[in-house]
Parts: sequence; structure tokens; C-alpha cells
Amino acid sequence: MTGRIGNGPLRRLVVLRHAKSAWPEGVADHDRPLGPRGHRDAPVAGRMLADADCLPDLALCSTAARARATWELASAQWGTPPPVHLDPRAYAADVPELLEVVHEVPPEVETLLLVGHNPGLEDLVLALAGDGLDDTLDQVRTKFPTSAIAVLAWHGTTWKALAPGSALLTDVMVARGRKK
Repeated sequence: MTGRIGNGPLRRLVVLRHAKSAWPEGVADHDRPLGPRGHRDAPVAGRMLADADCLPDLALCSTAARARATWELASAQWGTPPPVHLDPRAYAADVPELLEVVHEVPPEVETLLLVGHNPGLEDLVLALAGDGLDDTLDQVRTKFPTSAIAVLAWHGTTWKALAPGSALLTDVMVARGRKK
């Protein structure tokens, strides 16, 4: 890893880009619902997270309709979903805004799920990843499509310690178009 290794427990930031949305005429961007493919892919993303043992202790989710629906459909695949905090700052956020939201997470949370939008999520993953396993960084650089999941691991005593270059990108998964 080229970034800081850090001290403290192993923490994971799981980043989930919302599933494919619809573009109904006259509907504000914030209120756009999921499209048919999004309704198929979001539950698959939830099952993929469960299969990868990446279930979160807490979820932070954009307030946009498509992000909330992605969260609801994905988390419905788990026995007991964790608490979710809907945060308006996660909508159309850039890296500094997303880090501000993540830095507020309580230290007892070891695995955090962040559900939001591009380009902010893709930029966040690339900024945080000091290194990646296999071709994970190249995958994100090439495209971080709807229903994409990135898993970043790092050691830190608090979430405030998460900084650019301090994490290892351990996995990238895409639920898009998969039947699982």
C-alpha cells in the first residue's frame, strides 16, 4: 500500500452507487425514481454484499429518491438491516463533502456503507485508495457504473482519520445486469 497504513481496528468503507434511475419528464433530478433495471439490480447488490461478508454496521445514504430506493431494495436482502442515516449532504457531493459526512461516523462502526452518486463516489474511491488489489483501481478508473460497489479497508481509531491515500481498495463488484 502506498498510503498510510494507520493504527487501530480494521475498518471498511463500502461505497455503493445507486442503481439505474429513470428519467421521467418534469421530475426534478433529486426525485428521479429507479428504472426497471435499477429495480432488478439493487437487490442483487444487496445479495452480493451479503455473499462478500460486507454487511455494514451503519449506512449513510443520499436523500435522492433513487439512492433511497437502492438502499431499501439492497438492505431488504439481509436478515436485519443496520440503521440508516439519510444525509442531504451526500447528494451531488464532491470528495471533501463526502469525507465530512464519513468523518462524523461514530468510532464503534467498523463497516460503513455509503450510498450515493457519481462523480463524487468514484472520485472518493480513487482519492482514498492508496493502492488496490489486482486490477481494482483500473476498474474504478475505467468506469464506476450504476450498482457498482467498492470496498476500501484501512486501520484507524476513528473515522476522522480516513484520509486520501490511506485505504486499500480490496474489491470492486458490479450488480448491474447480474442475476443472483
